[in-house]
Amino acid sequence: MSRAFGDAFETLSGFRGVSIAAINGYAMGGGLEVALACDIRIAEHQAKLALPEAKVGLLPCAGGTQNLTALVGEGWAKRLILCGEQIDSPTAERIGLVEEVVEQGQSQSTALALANQVANQSPSSVAACKQLIQNTRSQTQAHGLVKERELFLQLFDTEDQQEGVQAFLQKRPPQWKNR
Repeated sequence: MSRAFGDAFETLSGFRGVSIAAINGYAMGGGLEVALACDIRIAEHQAKLALPEAKVGLLPCAGGTQNLTALVGEGWAKRLILCGEQIDSPTAERIGLVEEVVEQGQSQSTALALANQVANQSPSSVAACKQLIQNTRSQTQAHGLVKERELFLQLFDTEDQQEGVQAFLQKRPPQWKNR
């Protein structure tokens, strides 16, 4: 079961597009691990977040220890996991676990608004940028800089790049083709 959850959440994290979690209540254990696998997290003010597995003799097994640490740093990851601490959404925003806190009932509409912003970007550019941002999880910055230039060159002569410039100059929405 742990392998299946881990594989599923790693697939979500590796998804070429952008995933946005809308947290409107308790996100604990596997629920928080799903949100951690997403690219962006929006939490409603009343939300509570925790990885309480150690309280029952287990540990987060679907990327929780790794993804949480990447987002909030080692100190806060240890505090949440080792102390079994539950935090509120303002604290989650302050430590970088969620990107925005919204009023009750607004997480889904806020997530959809962000998704619409993503939809206005070139899909191939978004996928390349996401890949580079996530590079920092497993590679050095030097590797990321080399990869950044490689991907820039790959995108430079695409239909999307030409369309993006033309749309900008013509003051119209772009019609992306390199999906």
